[in-house]
Amino acid sequence: MREDIAKLRQAIDMGLVKQDMGAARIAMLQKELRGAIKQIDDKKVLMDKQGLILAGADRALREMLSIFRDDPIEGPLQEASMGVWTKILQEES
Repeated sequence: MREDIAKLRQAIDMGLVKQDMGAARIAMLQKELRGAIKQIDDKKVLMDKQGLILAGADRALREMLSIFRDDPIEGPLQEASMGVWTKILQEES
């Protein structure tokens, strides 16, 4: 998209495109480019947030399992942990 803007500027400089038409088109392309960049940034923030949530969930489950290691409820707790991970991963999809 940046290349399109550069080519359009060159066309304006060479007189192939009228300045007023070219300026309007450049403004539209720049607005479209800013929108695309914002959309990518928003997606990155969302992915970072989801990654932090998953890391926190993983840490919490690991700590619970280590606390109850060698305890009679260790087996059911491991099964429950796997159930929680399954649900989290289904929600992510």
